[in-house]
Parts: sequence; structure tokens; C-alpha cells
Amino acid sequence: MTVDAPVITSAPLWRRALAEFLGTGLLVAVVVGSGIAAQRLSTDTGLQLLENAIATALGLGVLILLFAPVSEAHFNPVISLADYTLGRRDRTGLTGSALGVYIAAQIAGAISGALLANVMFATPAALSSTDRATPATFLAEVVATTGLVLLIVGLSRTGRSVPTIAVAVGSYIGAAYWFTSSTSFANPAVTMGRIFTDTFAGIAPTSVLPFIAAQLIGAAIGTALASAIFATPRITHQQ
Repeated sequence: MTVDAPVITSAPLWRRALAEFLGTGLLVAVVVGSGIAAQRLSTDTGLQLLENAIATALGLGVLILLFAPVSEAHFNPVISLADYTLGRRDRTGLTGSALGVYIAAQIAGAISGALLANVMFATPAALSSTDRATPATFLAEVVATTGLVLLIVGLSRTGRSVPTIAVAVGSYIGAAYWFTSSTSFANPAVTMGRIFTDTFAGIAPTSVLPFIAAQLIGAAIGTALASAIFATPRITHQQ
């Protein structure tokens, strides 16, 4: 017997877009801000990563709890794209126009969040010089994004509650910081936002396209796996 997920949101698009802007922006502020704090408070790279990972995992869980009732708390273009793709047949996901609005809000929020973190820590605004693109990190981003999409779609399609999803997604990202060589960006908007900080959490502009390419490949694989494994569509109707 399959279980349909409950209707999560019927909020108007402008409210969902605002929630996606704020949620993604605050997520990047957590990632970048905790990275700056870790870099200033610790000299050991491993400890810096641990501090950054814990803050990100906790912050992401809180933001999902806060914004999921409004926008479903995607905060990530590949999650919105999966929602649109899997919902096209029965019109349960984002429409094409809503998808565009979500992605624009997420990217704008991510950039704003990075700039906000720079200001909070009195760090000069500058493009990152941290080159992260290698064959190993490309594969890591494919794996990280595949797992994230599979997790979120699987939990949604099996009717899990928002608190359960918040804990699971935060836990996954916290773990993926450590089991992937890329530290699991797994999010094109966050990747673009992290260009704008030349600190511990930054990524050089030259590394962005390979990372996003890997994330899109991972999203396609994750969406296909989720569709095959979790056949029950969500019962949501968005505009």
C-alpha cells in the first residue's frame, strides 16, 4: 500500500518566491558565515570543516522547518527542476513559469546571502580564488546531488512529515561534507553565491561551470532513480 504525501502549500507564487529568496539567502549566509568564523577561530583545516559542516546541517534543518509550509523549502534549482519534471504528467509539481521564478529567487538569494555574510564579518567583497574543479570533485558533485535529489523526492513521495525531512536533509548535507571530496555543494544557486566570497567557503568562478554541470547530471540520475523507486506521486497542486 502506498502513501500519498499531504498537501504542503497553496501559497501564492510571490510568497513562495520570497520564501525561496530568504531561505536560500540565509542558507548561504550560514555556509559562508560559519566558514569565516571557523577560519578565524581554528587553525586546523579539519576542525574548520567540521565547524562549517555542523553549522550548515543545523541551519538547513531550521530553514526547512521555517519555510516548507510556504514554498516547500527547495532552496535549490535542481530540487525545483525535479519537482517540475516529476509533476508534469499529473500536474502536481511546479509549472514552467513558477520554476523560472523559483530559480531566479534562489540565485538572487544565494548571492545576497554571501554578500551579507561578508558584511557581517567585515570581510571585503571579492570573487573567490579557491579553485575546486578536478575530476574527483566533479564525480563527488554528481554523487552528492544524486543522493540529495533521491532523498528529498523519496521522503516527499512516501508522505514523510516536514520535521522528518528537515532532519534527514540536514543530516545528509552534514555527512556529505565529509564523504565527498567537493564537500557537497549539490546546489547550483549556492555554488553561484559562493563565488562572491574569497574565504573558506568560496569557489573560484572558473570552477563553477564544472560544478553546475556535475550537479545537473546528478539531478538527472537522482530524478530517474526516484521515479523508478518511489512511484507514488505527491498530491500537491501548485501554480
